[in-house]
Amino acid sequence: MAPGPTLDQLLHAAVLAVGGRERPGQVEMGRAVAAAIASKEHLLVQAGTGTGKSLAYLVPAVAHAFDTGRPAVVATATLALQAQIVDRDMPRVAAALEPMLGRRPTYALVKGRRNYVCLNKIHGGFPDDDETLLSVGQVDAGAGRLGQEVVRLREWADETDSGDRDELVPGVTERAWRQVSVSAHECLGSTCPLVADCFVERAREAAKEVDVIVTNHSFMAIDAFEGRQMLPEHDLLVIDEAHELVDRVTATITDELTGAMVTAAAKKAGRLSENVRPLEEAAELLAAAIEPLTDGRLLGLPDPVALALARVRDTARAVQSDLKPAQGQEADGARQVARAAVDEIHENAERILEERELDVVWLSHDQRRGPVLRVAPMSVALLVRDKIFTDRTVVLTSATLELGGTFDAVAGTIGLRGEGAPAWQGLDVGSPFDYPKQAIAYVAAHLPPPGRDGASDESLDEIEQLVRAAGGRTLGLFSSMRAAQTAAEVLRARLGDDLPVLCQGEDQISTLVRQFARDPRTCLFGTLSLWQGVDVPGSSCQLVIIDRIPFPRPDDPLSSARSQAIARMGGNGFMAVSATHAALRLAQGAGRLVRRADDRGVVAFLDSRMMTARYAGFLQRSLPPFWPTTDKAMVLAALSRLDETAPEPVPVEEPALRSLAGARTDGEGTEHPRPVAPPPPAAGASRSAVTGGHAWTDEQDDELRDAAEAGMLLDELVDHFELPEDAIAARADQLGLTLATGQLFD
Repeated sequence: MAPGPTLDQLLHAAVLAVGGRERPGQVEMGRAVAAAIASKEHLLVQAGTGTGKSLAYLVPAVAHAFDTGRPAVVATATLALQAQIVDRDMPRVAAALEPMLGRRPTYALVKGRRNYVCLNKIHGGFPDDDETLLSVGQVDAGAGRLGQEVVRLREWADETDSGDRDELVPGVTERAWRQVSVSAHECLGSTCPLVADCFVERAREAAKEVDVIVTNHSFMAIDAFEGRQMLPEHDLLVIDEAHELVDRVTATITDELTGAMVTAAAKKAGRLSENVRPLEEAAELLAAAIEPLTDGRLLGLPDPVALALARVRDTARAVQSDLKPAQGQEADGARQVARAAVDEIHENAERILEERELDVVWLSHDQRRGPVLRVAPMSVALLVRDKIFTDRTVVLTSATLELGGTFDAVAGTIGLRGEGAPAWQGLDVGSPFDYPKQAIAYVAAHLPPPGRDGASDESLDEIEQLVRAAGGRTLGLFSSMRAAQTAAEVLRARLGDDLPVLCQGEDQISTLVRQFARDPRTCLFGTLSLWQGVDVPGSSCQLVIIDRIPFPRPDDPLSSARSQAIARMGGNGFMAVSATHAALRLAQGAGRLVRRADDRGVVAFLDSRMMTARYAGFLQRSLPPFWPTTDKAMVLAALSRLDETAPEPVPVEEPALRSLAGARTDGEGTEHPRPVAPPPPAAGASRSAVTGGHAWTDEQDDELRDAAEAGMLLDELVDHFELPEDAIAARADQLGLTLATGQLFD
């Protein structure tokens, strides 16, 4: 038998299929991934922008799946990268490798349960979330937009092959979608009368037969931590955007409790329990106990809080007993929804009362929800080590894993250092870009250090001069939404219509980015944490402004707890936590500038501490090796020259339409991106405030009102609108609305 194709041959074919060219770093990474799979040793790979790292792990992942008959799992942090893999990379990789491997590689995108329509709920197997909206839709679709949406969803549920919300175009409001979907805890599971037809179960069953499964960090983590077997058995896990893993895992296992949550659980239990009134009284007791507390970490539970939590735990346990179905019977939809809500408050109260050694408990007063108790682990390192790095080979990759010149900081946060740590290798394959010749790192050393009162007049003047010299073409990354809003409003007043300024929160992220990419005169301002995944190559982005070093807030409970714990062990808490956090964010933000070999521009740091502070060297070593300077005149001249000689913007691709398994339904995926003409400017459009003007449409405002009435989670609205929490919350405040917050795990 003739030997099969080598990894190098497979990678070469895949690179040609996507219209690229092989790069030394890409080949080195591909070989390292294959070696890690063979040796069953974990691998951390730093692959700079332009390396082509997705192909460098997808090709050996496909080869491994063919060799073993087991799927490889790829987990990403952002929807954008998931879309890139399933819309662009995997279709072309599959087409290229099919003649060499004898069959076409297969792949699927696996999502949480809330993303799919529930047939049992559609057919009346669950109580309606809000005033029998399904019946409203059945009886009188003319009663309003919500009724019309519910009717449309019922009709679509009879037609769709996947049940995937992303396939529904145009979409519906979150309030309407809740009428046809359930969470993981509300699902009846194998006892559901329609389990054989369940879209979720069919999708997950189909995923067992594919070669590559694409999912997100949170879904992967919950699958590993809770053993739900949502993902099929696998022995290779690739974690892309691995710099985000710790934050995503921490968010996934953070719990919270409020009086309103307890009241809502009692309401759902309703007539199914004889202990509803005691649970309502426990809710009132908890709300009263936490209301007078000041924001911040609780180093010990005050007696009134401990008493209230114990009351919630005990009364919730009594309701749990009432909600158990009678012997020989299965829970119906209403009972299961109530059980899910009561289980959550019972578990959260019990966890807070346990005061575990590694848990951090804190209180914060939310403008919409009042006082909220939260609990999160100080460190997830051992949990990640035990649950993610056991019984499989894990490859972690990102453009920013090596901080201050070493992998140690990141490795420590994910359990790869210390006694009992598994074996691993670290590899930096560099970048194909000539950073010193392509980009300037400018530190405005003459500016005063940033204060707590927002941007100084000197900083705003500096931004104006830089933007004017660049002719727009500016991505402004700010440490807070307030700073971004202030800068946007000031710059709009000064620049007028010649250089338009967009601001995060005025529209969906994807829409704002496309608008920015199409018009080189446009600037886009937002928060540093949000813009890690923005990819705008070409002349539309020739200046990236970072307003200050993005340290965590001094009063952040988790960061301060981690710093104090490290200091108690004799370490440097500031460097291990705050400086590492800042270095990672700075590297991600600066990396927005150079996205391909012919990109040119400037990253401007408006924080003089980048030059003067004792930790400046650590931060500088974490950045791409741009040409450094503090010469403002030289930078302004360079930006002006780039503006004068700038080529036309790179054509912007339309968003893809995809079905459940990842195949594009718009006929794309194996062709080059389809350019889109710029939209006509909106006459008289006003963006005077981050949540005001034409950006928030009447329909979006209606959706927010619907969400508030239905008790929607803020996390769900973040996914729905593709906007940050603070932007949605700000608009809700203007409309006098109250939104709930919480975590969705499945």
